[in-house]
Amino acid sequence: MGLALSDSDGRIATPLEVLERSGSEAQDHAAIAAVAAEREVEIVVVGLPISLDGSMGPAARAARAEVGRLAAAVEVPVETCDERLSTAAADRQLRLGDVKGSRRRQVVDMAAAAVILQSWLDARRNANST
Repeated sequence: MGLALSDSDGRIATPLEVLERSGSEAQDHAAIAAVAAEREVEIVVVGLPISLDGSMGPAARAARAEVGRLAAAVEVPVETCDERLSTAAADRQLRLGDVKGSRRRQVVDMAAAAVILQSWLDARRNANST
């Protein structure tokens, strides 16, 4: 699971780390909650794997259900953000940054998390400016 943070002004998302799934959803949620508490985050944003046609397929429905359970494990609000093409965008950015194969595979999830968070921040800023 890729993690990213924004700056204190909520303008720029930065990759943070990758948490390996433990096989236990409760442990994974506890790990996310620990990072959220340590970093004093105000909101957790989770990528929602909406289908390319915009529909809510099985993966999106499962993710939405997990988000509900995650919300019970963290002490801040949890929101979702469309993650379509985030991994492809992150991979492209890493390639442009000349990050090589095996290293790129190691960091693509946290880079994708930053893409998702940046999208959420931009949408929030645009909604507040209208």
